[in-house]
Amino acid sequence: MEKLYLGIEIGATKQQIAVGTGDGVLLKVIQEKIPLHRGAQDILDWLTVKIPVLLEADEFRGRVKALSAGFGGPLETATGRIISSIQVPGWENFELKNWLTKNFSLPAVVTNDTVTGGYAELYLGCGKDERNMFYTNIGSGIGGVLFINRRYYDGSGCGAAYLGCSYIPDWTADVPGMECRVEKICCGFGISARLQQPGYVSSDSVIMRMCGGDSLRITPKMLEDAGNEGDAFALAEIDRIARSFSVGLCNVLTLTAPELIVIGGGLAKMGDLLLNPIRRHTEQLAFVANRGRFRIEKSRLLDDAVICGAIICAAKSGIRSAGA
Repeated sequence: MEKLYLGIEIGATKQQIAVGTGDGVLLKVIQEKIPLHRGAQDILDWLTVKIPVLLEADEFRGRVKALSAGFGGPLETATGRIISSIQVPGWENFELKNWLTKNFSLPAVVTNDTVTGGYAELYLGCGKDERNMFYTNIGSGIGGVLFINRRYYDGSGCGAAYLGCSYIPDWTADVPGMECRVEKICCGFGISARLQQPGYVSSDSVIMRMCGGDSLRITPKMLEDAGNEGDAFALAEIDRIARSFSVGLCNVLTLTAPELIVIGGGLAKMGDLLLNPIRRHTEQLAFVANRGRFRIEKSRLLDDAVICGAIICAAKSGIRSAGA
């Protein structure tokens, strides 16, 4: 009987668990957006209830050999100890790998969620035929992972290539040349905060019609819809976001020169509306040694990237623990 593995996605806006085969094929998924009044504890309580639902299901009982979590924040790869979560309180110094092993009696591995998403793209998506690949997600936050010769580059053991936490010029600041993290300008939370500022969105933009004149209701999806309608403000804002993101990508290209950049996360669903200006600005700003030697693609896995990648990581962990 085929061995199965359990994958977990721990994020700021959604939680997922799934059972699948070692090659990342999903058999059953449970996904919820849960209130996080107590931060990390709410997620741990949810996992405590939901994981047994899958492990004890008739079709899966006794077949799940290992589990893996893709966690939204920096951590120690070897130990699975969380360093922090950028968006959700209560994770600091939490021994997540040990907690999973103790509570579910299975070999466990914990990896940054962007890393697991990158594994999914490397094995199942755009990177199947690539040697060097950089994967990033534009969602609630922004991460990054670098694969060199198809091997994950883990830096000093706490991850590397955290694109969202690299610095770029802040065109929203009052002080010329002020720096900020890529995430502040380009992630979903950052975009929402900026668009919801009273008076930031042009009064004649269709976005104001979409939100009923209440700027606090504006979402990145409204920005996308307005851009698809040809709204001048929306297109200009998307271009500003794309250029800022491209500055970060060009730094990655200059330092590591991957042949492929894959962009996932919720905002990647904008497709060419966002990706084409990112491609244009990145090519214009790229170092001469990189120009024409890379391509930028939208993730093929999108919402399934983290959970599929987690299952792949669980399978690899299970194989190692079995001595294969």
